[in-house]
Amino acid sequence: MVRYIVVAGGVISGVGKGVTTASIGKILQKYGYRVTSVKIDPYINYDAGTLRPTEHGEVWVTDDGGEIDQDLGNYERFLGMDIPKRNNLTTGQVYGKVIENERKGKYLGETVQFIPHIPDEIKKRINDSAKGYDFCLIEIGGTIGDYENIPYLFAMKSLEREIGKENIIYVLITYLPVPSHIEEMKTKPTQQAIRLLTEHGIVPDFIVCRAKNSLDKVRKKKIETYANIKSEHVISEPDIDTIYRIPLDLEKEKMGLKILKEFGLEPRAKPDWKKWKKLVDSISTGKNIKVAMVGKYVDIGDFTLADSYVSVNQALKHAAANLGAKIEIVWIDAKKLEKDDSALKELKNYNGLIIPGGFGSSGVEGKIRAIGFARENDIPFLGLCYGMQLAVVEFARNVCGMNNANTTEVDGKTKYPVIDILPTQKKLMAENRYGGTMRLGAYAAMLKDDSKVLTLYKERIEEDKKRIARFKNNKDESFRLGLLEKGKKTVLERHRHRYEVNPKYIWKFEEKGLVFSGFHVRKDKARLMEFIELPEHRYFLATQAHPEFKSSLTNPAPLFYGFVKACIK
Repeated sequence: MVRYIVVAGGVISGVGKGVTTASIGKILQKYGYRVTSVKIDPYINYDAGTLRPTEHGEVWVTDDGGEIDQDLGNYERFLGMDIPKRNNLTTGQVYGKVIENERKGKYLGETVQFIPHIPDEIKKRINDSAKGYDFCLIEIGGTIGDYENIPYLFAMKSLEREIGKENIIYVLITYLPVPSHIEEMKTKPTQQAIRLLTEHGIVPDFIVCRAKNSLDKVRKKKIETYANIKSEHVISEPDIDTIYRIPLDLEKEKMGLKILKEFGLEPRAKPDWKKWKKLVDSISTGKNIKVAMVGKYVDIGDFTLADSYVSVNQALKHAAANLGAKIEIVWIDAKKLEKDDSALKELKNYNGLIIPGGFGSSGVEGKIRAIGFARENDIPFLGLCYGMQLAVVEFARNVCGMNNANTTEVDGKTKYPVIDILPTQKKLMAENRYGGTMRLGAYAAMLKDDSKVLTLYKERIEEDKKRIARFKNNKDESFRLGLLEKGKKTVLERHRHRYEVNPKYIWKFEEKGLVFSGFHVRKDKARLMEFIELPEHRYFLATQAHPEFKSSLTNPAPLFYGFVKACIK
């Protein structure tokens, strides 16, 4: 029997529902239970693929090619498991499926209405995602009171009626502001959130109170009285130094045992948090390493948004924690490096440089200059997706003598199109089919013998054999493996891009010392370059993939681990 935990938010968005949901899941895992998570996004977009990163945050990519809200990344990082794209529901998907079913005559002549057809589709998708697990955590995006959330709250109440209240609980994550002019923590917004939730017939079983400081007894009593729940079910979750401390803090209040008790369950295992706690402490107290992140999605208005690259940020922290170091990331706007030589020279003050993924021409020349500076000054460099493509462009221009070489994404008329779009992608773009049409999800890469990349991935190769077997057994997903060569060491990394290294120029790059240390062979025998490296450089590696999507605190991504290690040296 699957038990459900519904997590909703009150007062404001961005209060930490995702990491709290992931933390509850981690705790239940530690107690010996099988856990999965579902993220509900009330927007009408079909998925997160076409949303602006500075407004919505990073787009998370799943193994099976889903473009998902970044909260699914938190679930995977905390739970240490691959979560499929079906575990993300959007209003666009739900209504799209109901309309499709109606057109196909699947409702047998019924009048298709909001009730029951929309809630029924929501419940079906949640139940499909929950199969095979003991617990399914369901995070409802946005805040209580948003019109967009009404279908999902109704569906949760309907699910409760079907499975019984003993098999579902509700957790309200709320925020207690401390206005600067009075310096007093206020509970009124939380009271309003509780009232709005009860208007849907839902009474929270737990209230997790986010605030700058811990909840005091006076505030706790107010909330307990207003919500009419046990005081021990009002949980304090103050601001902390790292999100990975949240499970430890929730366990101080015995939240795991309280949840199990609410369901009438006993622990199946005794939690062991020693390794987790050691890594968490390293994030705050380790040797300080300063890394420059040169990117495009850095600011919106007067605010800087690190959420655009949240997975890269977290992957760096994972690697550093496992090496006893602490990462300080400095976000640098690539546009500032395009003509400012003094700003470029300041890159010498950093232990390493990362060029993350991105799209478009904005800031490109600044990124290329930064890559060249790292290459010429032996500064550890890691390029991700677009970062690899621009590293190829830089090498073509400044080592191979291909003046004004470029990617056709930026200059369609360049004499040296060293990065070009695949013919299949050209067709899709000509038809204006942008959503869900990039090279998305996990793809196999065969690694070159005696390469740095192979050395770094040595331990992951065995781990990835299970993922490779899973794709082999799935006809619809087997294309992700391409044509595997016998005896080649193979890994899987996730992708999100349209452009590739132009095979026409590979011989020229290799002649000048650039090593293509991994490649994917498609079913049509086309070779796609996956990794590059400079063997004589302290650390100059780049990948067409997004290895940050497979990184976790207890299992850091190999390329990030090697990068941070080089930064420490």
